[in-house]
Amino acid sequence: MRQRPTDPCPPPGPGFPGLSRRALLGAICGAALLTAPPAASAAAAGDGAGTTTGLPLLEQLPQGAPNRTLFAPQEQRFAPYLVILAPMANEIEDSDPATYGWFTGGWWRTPNAPYNARIQEHVYTLSWFHTHPRPWNPYAGDPALLARLDAALQHYLRLQHDDGSWPEYRPTEHSRAATGFGLGYLSKTLENLRTTGALPTRRTEIRAALRKAMQWFLDPGNTTVWESPLKYANQQIAGLAGAALSLRLDPDPALQEQLAERIAFIGTHGQSPQGFFYEPRGMDIGYNFEVMLPDMAELHHLMDDPTMLSMARGFAPWLGHNLVREPDGSGWFTNVAVSARTSVRALDDETREPDRTHLGSLFVPGAPGLAAFFTAREDRTAARAAWAADPTPVPALKRGNTSPRIIAHVPYGEAFPTRAQKQAAVFELPYLKQDAFVELRRDGGQDFLFVRRPGLYLGAFLGHRATPLVRSGLSFLWHPEAGMVVYSLNGDAGCWSTELADGRLDADGNLTAEYFTGAPTAQPWSGGDVPPHAPFGIRYRTPDSAITTDVTVTQQTVRRVVTTGSAASELIPLVVHPTDRVTFTDGTEAPYGSDTTATTDGLTLSRGRTTVLIRWEVPRPASLTATPTTYLRDGARRAHTLRIPHGGTLRLTVTFG
Repeated sequence: MRQRPTDPCPPPGPGFPGLSRRALLGAICGAALLTAPPAASAAAAGDGAGTTTGLPLLEQLPQGAPNRTLFAPQEQRFAPYLVILAPMANEIEDSDPATYGWFTGGWWRTPNAPYNARIQEHVYTLSWFHTHPRPWNPYAGDPALLARLDAALQHYLRLQHDDGSWPEYRPTEHSRAATGFGLGYLSKTLENLRTTGALPTRRTEIRAALRKAMQWFLDPGNTTVWESPLKYANQQIAGLAGAALSLRLDPDPALQEQLAERIAFIGTHGQSPQGFFYEPRGMDIGYNFEVMLPDMAELHHLMDDPTMLSMARGFAPWLGHNLVREPDGSGWFTNVAVSARTSVRALDDETREPDRTHLGSLFVPGAPGLAAFFTAREDRTAARAAWAADPTPVPALKRGNTSPRIIAHVPYGEAFPTRAQKQAAVFELPYLKQDAFVELRRDGGQDFLFVRRPGLYLGAFLGHRATPLVRSGLSFLWHPEAGMVVYSLNGDAGCWSTELADGRLDADGNLTAEYFTGAPTAQPWSGGDVPPHAPFGIRYRTPDSAITTDVTVTQQTVRRVVTTGSAASELIPLVVHPTDRVTFTDGTEAPYGSDTTATTDGLTLSRGRTTVLIRWEVPRPASLTATPTTYLRDGARRAHTLRIPHGGTLRLTVTFG
């Protein structure tokens, strides 16, 4: 196994210079607990004693605490959790024997019910603050914190089923997710407690619980975990990473062999040949990039196994097609219309804390293609310096907006790319490196189409939708100087589609597609290279053929011919900047952020040196409606929906000039 690096931010030296009197007293009390006989320690902290009333309260942070300047740069993400530590711990149930130890405050996960084991994952948070002396941490060694942690662990372990699994959404559920993530947080909690020798009885119980959970989770015959085909790969990866740490702390050759076999299995079955990780059998930018990749990095860090690095390298080209960079470098639009579970629409070039992708940066040295999508090292350093210099109090996290994974990833370190490394990776993105290609990536009846021409980059999704959240049809239209112009969202938000009079959208169906070299129906595409200057055609229709759409892509134009046979409307979700000039062809101005109507045969959007001409064949009563949806940190780019009613046939072109 690969050796874990030393803590990047070790505790202060003897005497803990800079510790407040409160913190020093806490450290002394903690030392007394550690040196007391086990019986005395258990009595002081409730170690397995089953106490159900009278848990001491944690003291609130002193006025003005924490002091931002005391935090080591990589540990700044602990600060918001320090602010809520006392409120969260003090809400642990200590009077009702049936729910003794439950985190009642709704800080993490839903449903906020005592049977939901995932709520208890904050035991890691409590254990970290108790076992890590820092100049800014007044709770290190705090006996009140230890007593409440012990109560929370008691409830957590009591929720485990006899087979080793934990419930999440109902008491009798045997949850893959609750067990997989629980393996991670309980093993990390055990690791923390071992560093100080705290709660010896409870540690024995945690070891037994982890052993039972691994026996359940790693069993290849357990179809609750290892369903066929795999649908939620992030959950299996989380459990494998937790098992890897648990076995590092408490080795077991038989379980270690099972772990290695399951890692190989998910390497074969958890990732599409096209590069994305199955969520569930489709792709999802949020779960793939923000959840699974970091947990893969943890597993890769813990085990000397090449599978995770191989998967990360395969994922990089997929991101390279589906994260579309704005020309000003401000960030990325994701191909969110195709995301099957979450709606992560845009990623800033510099991701600020809490950065959920943080740990995934460990792959950058071995998978340099991923460097494009992580915050540059210099930018993260500057952000940390600005945070430390900020004179305002550290804000408290809101209920329901916390996650133990944010701080659990800190001890593993980071490997952010330099600006130069990041820029080099950006230059290698296919739609920036090349100005002409057609790429169709297929998996399980799903067609992910990417068409690059000198004046545009077009994405489309056709075929079987993994979930109802996915929207079919044309997903995005981007220009190399103007950036994103048409951008479809998933779920109930706007997308490029045809709407029938009864409200049905073609985007909400599994669209059957054909592809052509040249205009639609000209010559069926064999799947080979398309000449750089040749048109590329797409024909797709709804399952009942109520809507048929022919799309022709040329050097700088997308042409749509929509046939419905009855009244319908063309819906185009435009991305509009405050500095854009938007005008209907009859002269009506459409101000940014407003709702405008006109009877006209087109609309012109001017952005910098680029003009976008949207034209249809005859004047119609069209409208442009601003929505609340904005993109990227500055919120300047705003979604506006262009609606064009028609009687059953529409011929429309979008041309860049």
